[in-house]
Formats: sequence, C-alpha cells, structure tokens
Amino acid sequence: MSKIFVNLPVKDLKRSVEFFSKLGYRFNPQFTDENATCMILGEENYVMLLVEDFFKRFTPKPLVDAKRGTEAMVALSMESREAVDAIVERAFQEGAAVVRDPEDHGFMYGRAFEDLDGHIWEYFWMDPAHIQPVPDSAGPQ
Repeated sequence: MSKIFVNLPVKDLKRSVEFFSKLGYRFNPQFTDENATCMILGEENYVMLLVEDFFKRFTPKPLVDAKRGTEAMVALSMESREAVDAIVERAFQEGAAVVRDPEDHGFMYGRAFEDLDGHIWEYFWMDPAHIQPVPDSAGPQ
C-alpha cells in the first residue's frame, strides 16, 4: 500500500499550522522545521505544507497563485454528514472562504472551503451502501 503525501505551497507556515490545528489536525514534528511541516490527515495520508521559496526548489514550473487559479482540490472523506459540516464550519470560523454551496446527492454530501492560501479543500460523506468494490487490478503493480 502506498502512502500519499500532497505537497502544498504556503505563504506563512506558522499561520497555516495554526489554522489547520484549529481544525483538529496534528503535525509530525520529525518532518517539521522552518521550511515545512507534515500534517497528518490519517493513516498513511499526509499533507506537506511547504514555504513557497522551499516548494520552488522541487519544480521548474512557476507556482500557481491559488487565490487566482486552481490547480487541484484536496478531497477528504468523512464518517458522516455531521462531521463534514463540523470541520467546514470550523474552517469558516478560522478565516476560510466559501467555495460553493453544499452539495447533497442523497448518497453523497459535500462542502468545500478555500484555506488561507487559496487551496480548495473538499470534505464529503458517501453512504457506504453505494460504494462498489474496487477490482484487485486497480492502481500500479
């Protein structure tokens, strides 16, 4: 099983850590310094928040201004609709911006916010009864 590390550039690492800490996320101090931190999403899932100048060392391309354009959205599943509402409402209280109205498809419910750097975070719940098993051949071998 692969681990996933999503890398996101941030303008102010301390401010980003404070924001996500208030949403209930923890950070791995082993992978934290003045340039980066490892935010723990869950078992085997992490987000590396990297100061923009440090992030630039890993790509020859210019950084996207996430306040003006979107390169990706981070989508995270939650255990219930109530959990979706709770974390998104907390984000709004801490300065996040509304991306769109909640989406309710009956079997799936989702909400999204824009973090302090403009990255879009989408939280969703899906009724487990509607999830089909994935064939064993999915993904790289």
